Formats: sequence, C-alpha cells, structure tokens
Amino acid sequence: MTDNLAALEDWAGVLLARLSPAERRKLTTRIGRDLRRNQQQRIATQRNPDGTPYAPRKTQALRSKKGRIKRQMFTRLRQAKHLRLRSTADSVAIAFTGRIARIAKVHQQGLRDRPGRGQAEVQYAKRELLGFTNTDLELIRSTLIAYIVGSRSS
Repeated sequence: MTDNLAALEDWAGVLLARLSPAERRKLTTRIGRDLRRNQQQRIATQRNPDGTPYAPRKTQALRSKKGRIKRQMFTRLRQAKHLRLRSTADSVAIAFTGRIARIAKVHQQGLRDRPGRGQAEVQYAKRELLGFTNTDLELIRSTLIAYIVGSRSS
C-alpha cells in the first residue's frame, strides 16, 4: 500500500506543481471531503482498509441481557464534527480531534486502556478506523485528473 501511495505522490507531484496555491488548496479540500466520506462509509460498514471485518465486540457478561449487541461500533466517531479535515495548498489531513482522538488511537493500534474511571485496563482489538484503500487511491487519481482537465478547458 505504501508503494501505491508513493507512486501516486510521484505521479501527482508533477501535475500539482503547475497549479497555483489557491487552486491546489481548492483541489485538496475536494479530495479531503471525498476521502472523509469514504472513511465514514467504511467505518459504518465495520471494515478495515484491507476489507476484513472489524474484530467483534466482547460479550457483556456483566449485563443480564442475552443475545447479540445490536448497536454499531463507532457511530459517533465517524461524524464530521469528530473526523476533521485540514487542507492546505501542500497537504490534506483527515484526523480525529479532541478526546475522541485518544479513543480512536486505542482502537486503531489495538492498545490497552481503561473503559471508565476506576475500571481495570482492557486490551482492545486492532480496528483500523483510518487508512487508504485501493478505491481511495483511485478516487484521488480521478479527482485530480477531472480537476486538471476541467481547469484547462475553462
């Protein structure tokens, strides 16, 4: 995946150098919005970037409820107010902000954390919330080409 990303960066660098900083920022904002939308949809479908499903939740043995857990994981994390987009003429970044960033980091990397104050530490399964898929790389390519073709015709 890193090779694909590096190849895309090399290919796009030449094209982006021809655009003014204002045009590059407009383009990075458009790409960032589309990428954020893709990340939100992927999180909603509970899939890692490689297409594998997230590790299932642990059963809540302490609760007396029987049956499967019906709530999806990360419903709030995927909201646009928590999944922020930062774009400049040279870069675009999609990241979690505030306290949500710590929760996302624990799940992204599969770390240990306390679910609440005074509770024992729990080892969380690795669930990659953010990451590039081949579809995302193709989206970046097509958006870049469409923007450059559109800007030349006007």
